[in-house]
Amino acid sequence: MSLPDMHSAESIPEAARVEIDRLLNSGDLFRYTAPSDAPVSLLENEFAELMGSKFALAVSSCSAALFLSLKALDLPRDARVLIPGFTFAAVPSAVLHAECLPVLCEVAENYRIDMADFAAKLPSVRAVIVSHMRGHTSDMDAIMELCDAAGIPVIEDAAHSLGTTWNGRKIGTIGRIGCFSFQSYKMINAGEGGIMITDDADLIARAVIMSGAYEHNWKKHGVLQDAFAAHQNQLPLYNVRLSNLSAAVIRPQLPHLARRVEDGRRNHDHVAALLGQSAHIQVPAPLSGEVRAPDSIQFNLIDLSEAEVDGFVAAAAAGGVKVQVFGASADNARAFWNWQFIPDLPELPQTRKMLMRACDVRLPVHLPVHTLDAVANVLLSAITTARKLQAA
Repeated sequence: MSLPDMHSAESIPEAARVEIDRLLNSGDLFRYTAPSDAPVSLLENEFAELMGSKFALAVSSCSAALFLSLKALDLPRDARVLIPGFTFAAVPSAVLHAECLPVLCEVAENYRIDMADFAAKLPSVRAVIVSHMRGHTSDMDAIMELCDAAGIPVIEDAAHSLGTTWNGRKIGTIGRIGCFSFQSYKMINAGEGGIMITDDADLIARAVIMSGAYEHNWKKHGVLQDAFAAHQNQLPLYNVRLSNLSAAVIRPQLPHLARRVEDGRRNHDHVAALLGQSAHIQVPAPLSGEVRAPDSIQFNLIDLSEAEVDGFVAAAAAGGVKVQVFGASADNARAFWNWQFIPDLPELPQTRKMLMRACDVRLPVHLPVHTLDAVANVLLSAITTARKLQAA
């Protein structure tokens, strides 16, 4: 069968179109034009309630949310921030943008933070960003125990983890700050956009002002006014606001999140079970207490040569499935050695070894079961083809 576009998303709910028409007719696109109840403000209230957090701030991207989180923590210039060696280039970029220095720790074959390396490097840093990369949750109990004991704040990069839980707690609510993405390949699709959540009133006040709430626009956020007043004219403005149009696209999708999470987990587990037929494909299992919300699948290639890996990728592409091997591309933004903008970029041999055999395949949550079967068959057949070509 011919496979669909594996990067497609669900259509945007009709309610968004109605609201966008209203906004276009009014010209009211800026979040601070209306005295109250602007679409962005409503989104913040609804998202905070959804997550069980006190405060939310919608911004232009998850990268902007990470950047503002670091600035809101009021870290000194050149403060060292610990991040996993397996994440997207935007994460170390946000650290540098915040005038801090990224410190990379090793990641294991299951894509989670190596806790021994994390613990060894923790005393040298002032903050931690935990990237739940591709929705794989590291051991948050162990991480929080170490960081709480050391008084080190934790920012959760939950760009891929909206809807994931850890021992019943929502990912993004465990650290001091949680940051999420509304980019098109995420559970909620606005093309671009992000949001940060926290229970810390002073921290969110600082972030709101720096996001671009100039003069007294912070009064329209409706949170503790005393927290804002102390920072009036004391903080720079970075202008990373979200527009009302983006909020209008996001808000009608929030009620669909639970269903999308369930569908995504069903799809992932269905394909994972089929791929388990091959001795050359290994899908890491979730950690105990982790209930994931995937919209893609990652797996490791086992006992394949470099030529066989290349043959597998080519055969899968010929069958209509794009496979990305994180470490095989000269410029993949998820391979740490391509982050050459980092001063004194370290070598992480364990993470490098993992990335050279770790594969990524999109699985949009709306795919029907027969398409999932076809995707798995293409991948399994590609393994067979690659092995035969190498043996010939």
